[in-house]
Amino acid sequence: MAQLFVVHPENPQPRLIRQIVDILRGGGVIVYPTDASYALGCLPGCKAAEERIRAIRRLDDQHFLTLVCRDLAEIARYAKVDNSQYRLLKAATPGCYTFILEATKETPKRLQHPKRRSIGLRVPEHPVTQALLAELGEPMLSSTMQMPGEDVPLSDPYEIRDLLEHQVDLVVDGGYCDVVSSTVIDMTGDVPVLVRQGKGDVRAFGLE
Repeated sequence: MAQLFVVHPENPQPRLIRQIVDILRGGGVIVYPTDASYALGCLPGCKAAEERIRAIRRLDDQHFLTLVCRDLAEIARYAKVDNSQYRLLKAATPGCYTFILEATKETPKRLQHPKRRSIGLRVPEHPVTQALLAELGEPMLSSTMQMPGEDVPLSDPYEIRDLLEHQVDLVVDGGYCDVVSSTVIDMTGDVPVLVRQGKGDVRAFGLE
């Protein structure tokens, strides 16, 4: 049965953050809050945990999972970012955006889009997420906490726990989140392209 940790949304308790990281390092799947919606997360190197997330969401291998990073420096390890892209990313992170960028050579192939060799990356502005990433020292592989056939993500951690009590290891209660996903912007071409309008404002990218 999934555990539930109540973590302060603005001042996360370090003891609980360490325990959450231990669960991730043990191959666990967690549900955690972001600045948009709740999300599913695991370690990028844990194939079994990734498959559990895909099973919950009913996602095939063609669907992006997102690497949730602490900052721009971490993004640069996994994505090729030129000067103009860097300026846009710097202005928009941390924030409610997922960016699709060209993957670097050191990015594992199974984390990339199988045809485009691109990767989705995100730097959320949420104290709990940032504390987890700082303690973890690496990104999390993540997907929006939205069930198959539903139009919006789940926002109540207790409802999530009841629904997924045998499918995840931990639900992190960081308060209610929005029922809006992050805005997805494809930056693999010459100009940014809006893939999904979510919570993030697109005007800074010249998009409407």
